[in-house]
Amino acid sequence: MTVTADLAMVNLDSSDPVAHAAFYARVLGWEITHSQAEYAMISKDGTSIGFGLVPGYTPPAWPDETAGKRYHLDLYVDDLALAEKEFVAAGATKPDVQPGGERWVVLTDPIGQPFCICPRPQG
Repeated sequence: MTVTADLAMVNLDSSDPVAHAAFYARVLGWEITHSQAEYAMISKDGTSIGFGLVPGYTPPAWPDETAGKRYHLDLYVDDLALAEKEFVAAGATKPDVQPGGERWVVLTDPIGQPFCICPRPQG
């Protein structure tokens, strides 16, 4: 293959695009570049994440493997315990089921979508 592409944007379904974007802008340190009730966007260094309103959106049930799973983000952090504390303060929740042990923590964002925080690789 001689043609390659660069990722410009990821769009995620949401029940509340404004709040969803605000949460991830805070967690990732990105800028909110668009914010309306039906669509919001955050951006950094030429890459964006969009959050589009889907009426009747329901998040997947964690850890129900039979429920529809749409996506999940893995985020690197420098301090797992501190990131967990700050992200929960920003609106995330920590489910009881934690399959990662010391390797990662599963959280759910304010609309109920799971995401993982992982220690940043060293070296």
